[in-house]
Amino acid sequence: MASVAESTGEPAPSRSDIRLVISASSVGTIFEWYDFFIYGTLAASGIIGRTFFPTGNEMVQTLLAWAGFAVGFGFRPLGAVLFGYLGDKLGRKYTFLITITVMGLATAGVGLVPSAAAIGFAAPVIIILLRVAQGLALGGEYGGAAIYVAEHSPPGKSGFYTSFIQASVAGGFVLSLAVVLLTKAAMPAETWDAWGWRFPFVFSLLLLAVSLWMRLKLSESPVFKALKAKGETARNPFVESFTYPGNIRRLIVAMLGIAAGLTVIWYTAMFSVLSFLQGTMRVAPTAAQLLTGVGAAAGLFWFVFFGRLSDRVGRKKPIVIGYAVTLVLLFPIFWVIGGAANPHLAAAAERAPIVVSGPDCGYSPFAKQQDDACGRLLDYFSKKGIAYTTLKAPETVVTVGGVPVADPTPQALDAVLTTNGYGLDPVVPAGRDVLVIVIAIISLSALSGATYGPVAALLSEMFPPRIRYSSMSIPYHLGCGYFGGFLPFISQYIVAKTGNPYAGLWYTWAVVALALVVTLFWLKEPRPGAFEAG
Repeated sequence: MASVAESTGEPAPSRSDIRLVISASSVGTIFEWYDFFIYGTLAASGIIGRTFFPTGNEMVQTLLAWAGFAVGFGFRPLGAVLFGYLGDKLGRKYTFLITITVMGLATAGVGLVPSAAAIGFAAPVIIILLRVAQGLALGGEYGGAAIYVAEHSPPGKSGFYTSFIQASVAGGFVLSLAVVLLTKAAMPAETWDAWGWRFPFVFSLLLLAVSLWMRLKLSESPVFKALKAKGETARNPFVESFTYPGNIRRLIVAMLGIAAGLTVIWYTAMFSVLSFLQGTMRVAPTAAQLLTGVGAAAGLFWFVFFGRLSDRVGRKKPIVIGYAVTLVLLFPIFWVIGGAANPHLAAAAERAPIVVSGPDCGYSPFAKQQDDACGRLLDYFSKKGIAYTTLKAPETVVTVGGVPVADPTPQALDAVLTTNGYGLDPVVPAGRDVLVIVIAIISLSALSGATYGPVAALLSEMFPPRIRYSSMSIPYHLGCGYFGGFLPFISQYIVAKTGNPYAGLWYTWAVVALALVVTLFWLKEPRPGAFEAG
């Protein structure tokens, strides 16, 4: 990207100006993503499901809670259109002041909504509407912060400076875990379950105040000021994003090659790990949150490392290599996490595999009551998070380690599983296993950092300044919103349907494979200064 002085005729910002730009933008991004992720952090623990989506079926509650999570992502593209338009017409600064205000108020609102037990069907409806507001706000936040920093960056520093925005997204997830853990530690477990979990949502009002205070100190982007002074701002940024020469191709590459790939890796490294530990591996919630938080925090430096590296080797190379390595290491890393998180469960699954046989072993995760005995058995094992395989047979039979279970009732199955080493109580990994899990999470963070760290600079350089906010935000949030936002729901559904705790990873693998092909063959390395403000 051309320097500020080159593209605007204004003197480059001082070091203190740059520090303020980066810190205010990054802190605001951390708080904004904290607001968005706190829902997902608590959805993984089951609190959201049983409070707002009670069905009497734990699996259905979990799926509905993750569906609510996905709704927010589903509306991100619409937010990108709306706030991208405002960002290209009114300016970068005021647009992301609006987005963070909407986000903070909507998040606090989630913490104040009465439970479904108190107000019935209105509770999930209000929650969904608040998630819609969060999605709209987030659709405008990331693009504004990333572009704002990029347009202040001197030559050769755009990747490094904008990488702090990328790290701030992960920082929001870490902060959400930290606030949850500190709140839980400050009160009895009964208080936390009753109402204490609401505090992290209401806490966003304080974060909103701090973020607004910092961002109000900022001046408008010099690139946008130059465009406005020359009367060259876009008349309709949304339309021009699709009519500017060559932009359709760039939009498609940004959506399928960049946003879709990086976001499924990121969510797999964060939310899938947390859900995998708490659910499938039966790790105690606090221990799972601590492990995920420590691993994610230790991996933050990868985003800055690869952002800075992209200033030297180009934006494309780290992303392509990150995608390729992810395809090779994704499953092995999760196998390592599973083996270390609950060694007894992993050993039991290998020593005494569970096979459910029947004439028609159909299973619907959304059904309150399964149609036949085989479906009820699959429902039982899915809720327990225990792996199983199915076979077609004339009669319904379940075997554990090759031995048929004479009484396949839940109570009898519990006893058989316990006898065969399937621990059903929450576990807390210790010693070497803790280190192995944290290293594995840091490894996933490295894959995320390689594909995410250079992206803010890359997307800013791909599009002309007059339509940059819209052109960057729309494909980014389409890719992230629909490929990434639905990842927890889709992967959880695949696991429930197949009985394989690792099967949900195939969704991530397939999206990354698509992104690798698109990026490798159709992404052209941006040329610094290719687009000028005038």
